[in-house]
Amino acid sequence: MIWVLAATVWVTVSVGVYLSLSRDVFRNVLGLAILGAGANLVLFASGRLGSDLPAVVPLGDTVLENAANPLPQALVLTAIVIGFALVCFSLALVLRLIQRADTDDATTLREAEPVPGADPKPPYTPAAHEPPWPPVGAGTEASQARAAGGQA
Repeated sequence: MIWVLAATVWVTVSVGVYLSLSRDVFRNVLGLAILGAGANLVLFASGRLGSDLPAVVPLGDTVLENAANPLPQALVLTAIVIGFALVCFSLALVLRLIQRADTDDATTLREAEPVPGADPKPPYTPAAHEPPWPPVGAGTEASQARAAGGQA
């Protein structure tokens, strides 16, 4: 049983690394998701695979004899949920990036970045960043009377 799990982990990690080293951004995200699944398998294997006994200490005993450890199982379950949410968010970002850049090649996306010596920030223009003051509609008599506490 442990050899089957070891081979599964090896194949999973190998496929994850292969996909992560691809130039396609979509494959990179899937490769990282598969690497996370491989890490979950390793963590799950640390909790004693062959035991059928529940993790309940019998009355009068202080130590579990042959029961599976529930902590790695709980950690893997949590990691699966967090990993799924992260993959969904990453796929949404990658799909938007592919749509906006019109390419999914990582090298082309790298060339689209600014030159290292250039200033990537646009110049500050106060008129574009400041809200208009006084607010629109503040010059009417009704709004001035309300501001003063009177009725219009």
